[in-house]
Amino acid sequence: MKTENQTGEAGMDLVERYLSAVAAQLPKDVREDIVAELRDEIMGRLEALEGRLGRAATDDEVEALLREVGHPLTVAARYRSGPQALIGAELYPWWWFAVKVALMVLVCVTVLGAVARVATGDIYVGKAIGQAINGFISGGFTLVGVLTVIGFFIERQDRKPKFISEWRVKDLALFEIGNLDAETWGERLAKGDWSGPKAQKGVEVRKNAQMSPAARAVASAIGWTVLLLWWTNLTPITPVRPQDLAGVISGVDYGVILRGIVETAYWPVIVFALARIAFDITRAATGSPVRLTALGDLVFAAATAWAMWWLFFHSPLSPLIWVPTAEAFWQRVVDLFRSGDFQVATVIMIAVVWGYIAEVWRMIKSTARLIVGRES
Repeated sequence: MKTENQTGEAGMDLVERYLSAVAAQLPKDVREDIVAELRDEIMGRLEALEGRLGRAATDDEVEALLREVGHPLTVAARYRSGPQALIGAELYPWWWFAVKVALMVLVCVTVLGAVARVATGDIYVGKAIGQAINGFISGGFTLVGVLTVIGFFIERQDRKPKFISEWRVKDLALFEIGNLDAETWGERLAKGDWSGPKAQKGVEVRKNAQMSPAARAVASAIGWTVLLLWWTNLTPITPVRPQDLAGVISGVDYGVILRGIVETAYWPVIVFALARIAFDITRAATGSPVRLTALGDLVFAAATAWAMWWLFFHSPLSPLIWVPTAEAFWQRVVDLFRSGDFQVATVIMIAVVWGYIAEVWRMIKSTARLIVGRES
């Protein structure tokens, strides 16, 4: 075989440089074998080319042949084990759905923040809209990046989470409730129909449409991730500035009160959110076992109930909402409805007490599920 001599030193230099580029992308333990195999393939194709031409191949012809073989990065990828994509075809629909849900939550948080700032007179409408759009774009990029990193690591696990490999028909309600079909919404808006999808009637239909625990875990993890990013200002959706979210009402500066609450609760909220996200991911990956879910719900309900207790008795808000007895509580509620005035402190008092009762009830239900080992 005279191919090497016919091709000449320049042509062979191109081949060797190409092989070196491929070798740099290969694992050391298989590098020599793969490069030797690839060299034989290229030299065989080069010999066939020169046989057809009846002369030595020029440098441009050698380079064209190497382009036909493929770029070194692409060729080396054929010999590597493991995933060949950032997010594979199986996981991509899940990633895309998570992106759409996260962006929907982001829109809600952004709009609420902008409305609150306009309502309190902190900013003009035009400026609020501009900042909201800027925050949404920045926050959107951050969310997509976070979800991509999560997808990257999931893609490289030997075993995919159970919510992907062992899905149930009941879980599909999550995707129907999302109703994220842009074309459908575009048609509705074009017709002036701002309403959502029409709910089907019937107790059994509503019961069957409820999300399974695993599906709820996925949705919860996405929601808590968005809220955590907002709370920590890692994404500039709306800065957590209490003075922007409240003002002086009936002689009470609620901005100062909220600032004190945020300063005290900042790190506890971060810990709570991180724990909640980790718990939801664990539930989704394991199929959401009943006792694991019940234990987590019990712990988080207890933590939330403690937060409500703190708000009522020891927070900067306590002097406005604390009452010594149930009779005094009921009297304030009666006065609220009789006076017809919007008494912010009384409304907050009712919300805190109601939240505490709701969390205690959730603790009772979670304890029952933890004992019997099945959903009630």
